[in-house]
Amino acid sequence: MDCGDEAVVFVAAARTPVGSFNGALSTLHAHELASVVIKELLERTKIDPKEVSEVILGQVLTAGAGQNPARQASVGAGIPYVIPAWSCQILCGSGLKAVCLGAQAIMTGDSSIVVAGGMENMSKAPHVIHLRSGVKMGETSLQDTIIVDGLTDAFHCYHMGITAENVAKQWEVTRKEQDQQAVMSQNKAENAQKGGYFDKEIVPVVVPSRRGPTEVKADEHPRHGCNLETVAKLKPCFITDGTGTVTAANASGINDGAAAVILMKKSEAVKRNLIPLAQIVSSAQVGVDPSVMGIAPVTAIKKAVEKAGWTLDQVDLYEINEAFAAVGVAITKETCNN
Repeated sequence: MDCGDEAVVFVAAARTPVGSFNGALSTLHAHELASVVIKELLERTKIDPKEVSEVILGQVLTAGAGQNPARQASVGAGIPYVIPAWSCQILCGSGLKAVCLGAQAIMTGDSSIVVAGGMENMSKAPHVIHLRSGVKMGETSLQDTIIVDGLTDAFHCYHMGITAENVAKQWEVTRKEQDQQAVMSQNKAENAQKGGYFDKEIVPVVVPSRRGPTEVKADEHPRHGCNLETVAKLKPCFITDGTGTVTAANASGINDGAAAVILMKKSEAVKRNLIPLAQIVSSAQVGVDPSVMGIAPVTAIKKAVEKAGWTLDQVDLYEINEAFAAVGVAITKETCNN
């Protein structure tokens, strides 16, 4: 990607707290959560909503969310109707893909200021049933859109947990390694939370209720006091014949939340006296066999690093989506051992 004053930079980033499944944020729609974040970003940067070129938000579970949830989020944040907004969907990578698309729009000159990010309220994902032509005979059942649209591979019909088991088997990741990774992750999140390291990035969300509004300002998901002894006692969730290794503890949670950034060229940031938080140097996306979907970052990381003109050992920190601990360990083995 271009460097110098033409480089695309982040000038602001924020997120809601991460709400637990059916937790404190469960009554709000995903677009309402995103509106809170977008409004905060505009206030922090003193950008007039009319100056935004477009809003791009990733979202996976859109059933029942209404037309163009990203546009609902944009308008809800005070951005005028005349500013376009749209959603993208590439499952777990949706929010990050939105950021890449925003950067590309700026690089091509189609946009100058882009709000990009992701939003999800898994607690509000509905159960559905196909009754368009009626039920001629027998029973029919509801389908959980979290499972159907979000957590089931459309090609092999594997639950995502099974794909993690496949990765664990193929890359020889043990149950102990997964549990150690999970405990380390939880402990780090707990320490960061207690140390106030998340405070600047979190935008408190006011949740209305019959008892009056409640302000939610802390992540609900981190399990404080998580330890290896307790985690090791949990039974596998997806393969229960004694060979399974993926449990509720070493798999990611079902959560609600939203996050976004504001993108612009470095020259635009300088003009506005905004200090860039980071610069986009390169990006990459790849596809892999869905049966081992979680290993895809290995190829993507190598491709992105190569495009940047770097080597793997020149990167100080890799942030990897922890869909499952098995995936994190396998990617580390393949990519980051150096």
